[in-house]
Amino acid sequence: ILRKYVQYEHRVIMEIKTIYKDDNVVALNKPAGLLVHKTSADNNEKTLTDWLIREYPETKDVGDDPVNRPGIVHRLDKDTSGIILIPRNQKYFVYLKELFQKHEIKKTYRALVYGAVKEDKGIITKPISLKPGTVKRTIFGGKMTKEAKTEYMVLRRFKNYSYLELYPKTGRTHQIRVHLSSIGHPVVGDKLYVPKSLVNGAVKPSHQLLHAYAVELNLQPGKRIKLVADLPKEFEEILKDLEK
Repeated sequence: ILRKYVQYEHRVIMEIKTIYKDDNVVALNKPAGLLVHKTSADNNEKTLTDWLIREYPETKDVGDDPVNRPGIVHRLDKDTSGIILIPRNQKYFVYLKELFQKHEIKKTYRALVYGAVKEDKGIITKPISLKPGTVKRTIFGGKMTKEAKTEYMVLRRFKNYSYLELYPKTGRTHQIRVHLSSIGHPVVGDKLYVPKSLVNGAVKPSHQLLHAYAVELNLQPGKRIKLVADLPKEFEEILKDLEK
């Protein structure tokens, strides 16, 4: 079992792809199943930051907490794939952090969800709280409640599923997953927010089908760029199968 797990970790690490890089920043396509940085619960697990320090050793001194989160200015959930921006020096870390805080980075996600979403476009504006005693978030009250806003657009409807593009306007933990679950259309493969009644559907992916598809930002004042991360192979194959 341990050998299989080590092989799995190695495969996931090898799937990290560099989308863009210059002297200040590198943009990566993170595979699903990979932690961004170590946590107290998963201290021995291989992470994106392990790979970062090897491939971009200058990042080991970058960030608010470079010992535990070297080079990390924003995060993706372990089972969410897609684009993540890594500053390569402290000055650019501060610059990116300010862009995120001012909501000046446009983020686009793609997701496959359960059910036929009725409206072609919509906005979800439900506050999100931490559910006491768990890592789950909720819209039904809890602690540390924060306002949250997610816009979405239907790209394609299939039998029993919908393919969405999403634009989070705030950056709450699990925001997209909680918001989609709250309207009755949870992300396919989500182990926290999918009701048991939906688990045995036709689509059974190895990871949740939520992907950070693109970011648009000023790499520097006056230089606007849009960076896109290709969907994981499994995600693409599932969409093709649903089209048949």
